[in-house]
Parts: sequence; structure tokens; C-alpha cells
Amino acid sequence: MASKDYYKALGLGKEASLEDIKKAFRKLAVKYHPDKNPGDKEAEEKFKEINEAYAVLSDPEKKAQYDRFGSAGFHQRYTQEDIFRGFDVGDMFKDMGYGTEDIFSRIFGGGHHPHGRFRYNTGRQPGEDFTMEIQISFRDAFSGGERRVAFKRNGKREDIKVKIPAGIDTGAKLRIQGKGGDGLHGGEPGDLLLVIQVADDSHFAREGDNIIVEKQIRFTEAALGTALDVETLDGTKRIKVPAGIQPGTRIRLKGLGFPHMGNSGRGDFYVRIGVSVPEQLTVAQRELLQELADKGV
Repeated sequence: MASKDYYKALGLGKEASLEDIKKAFRKLAVKYHPDKNPGDKEAEEKFKEINEAYAVLSDPEKKAQYDRFGSAGFHQRYTQEDIFRGFDVGDMFKDMGYGTEDIFSRIFGGGHHPHGRFRYNTGRQPGEDFTMEIQISFRDAFSGGERRVAFKRNGKREDIKVKIPAGIDTGAKLRIQGKGGDGLHGGEPGDLLLVIQVADDSHFAREGDNIIVEKQIRFTEAALGTALDVETLDGTKRIKVPAGIQPGTRIRLKGLGFPHMGNSGRGDFYVRIGVSVPEQLTVAQRELLQELADKGV
């Protein structure tokens, strides 16, 4: 699927506010409205593009998903029907002096509610989407790959191979077209939505696209500095721990986190330093520590 830059479609940057988005949409909707550009296919395509961009960027949940996952990742989660569900510009177009009764049915190929809410034709009805949860390992979410998935459809078992994109996270949905319920009156079958659950890892934790690992050092190493060998998902890396490091400090390994799904680049890898304090001391150790304490350390 071709990448769609919704901000660019509206002539905006990612820092744009909701008011900026509304203002840009109104301006472009007037410019490219089909009533103002009869027979102009280029204007019609632009009108469709800005309506789709506005449907996403004016909805806080969809906008957050688009900002986080980018165009490719977003369109793995949302179909065009999902994008326009609940989309209402009827009053806005009326304020601009345009009707909405047949504009959307003409350019999107479907019907349109009187108040501007998008829907599709009801003659041929698409089948129901099926939803299924699958669990993948932490490392499979990191590297991606293929997974065989078995499910029942129309009472029969089906077995399909699914591509897992690198960087996928819990809650993401993979849409398998045509594997849902049968359509009515010749309508297309629905889709199978695979809801991803990423299993926890015994060694690593995840924060967004960053990976976190805990490393304990002795308090003498914290005071004097040291070097550590750290296991990452890219192999073992050696890091320098500066003298005087405080418990809880994170040391960053840039670009060694999860791939940004649907975008280039990766998150970071953080080593969170903990300082272990011995529960018991020998007599000699206690004497040395007392001597340090007496000197203000």
C-alpha cells in the first residue's frame, strides 16, 4: 500500500493543533469541492485525499495511532471503512454553502447519511470481520518473521501463514483479507483480525520501541566506575559505567531497540543500573568501610 502523508495532504506539520487541522481542511475543501470543479478528476481525487486526511487527524484516537505507527503501520490497523466510521462533516459543508447528499456517494462509491456520516452501499453487504488473539514471543516481535495460525471458518479448520512485521507491539492488529464471514448478496467476505499479544521476556522489558535491561553492580564499582558486558538482542555489547553513577541511572545504547514498525529506524536500548549492598560484611570489610565513613565517604 502506498504511503499516505495526511499532514502533507492538508499542508501541515505534525505539530498542528486540532484548530489548525480544521482550518486547513475547510480551506482545501472549498478549493477542491466537486461542485466547484465539475468534471475535474484531479480535483476530485484531491477532495477524497483531504477528506481521508481530515477523518484521521480530527479523531484523537486515529491520529495517535497514525502518529505512532506511521502510514504503513496505521493502514495495517484501519481499513477505509474504519477510517470513515463516525466521520461527520455535514454541518461544516452546510456552513460553506455546499450540500452533502450525493457528493460522497459519487466520489467514494457508497451511500451517505444525511448528516455526513460515511457508509457503504447496502445492496452487496460485506461479511463480518472475525477477531482472534495470538501470542508471540518478545524476540519474534523484535525480529518479525512468519507464523502459522489455525482457526475455524464456516465450521472448517483453516491453516494460514501470517507475516509478523518487526517491531509489532501488543494490541496491534494484523488484517487477513477474505478470511472472515461470508458476504451477503454477492458481497465480499469479511476479514480476519489477529490481535497481537507480545509475551514478557525474562531478561528484557519494553517501553514503546525502547528495550530496558537491569544490571546490578557493587557499590565500590558505582563509586569508582567499571565496565560491563551487556547482552542485547544484537549480541553482547561492552559499556562503560562512569564513576559516581547513581542507582536507577540509565545508560543508553542508541539504535539497539525495537524497529519502528512501518517506519525506518529503531528505538534505543537502556541499561538501568542498580547498586547492590552486601547483607553481611567480614570484620576486615567493616573496618575498611568504617575508615571510609570516618573520612566522609
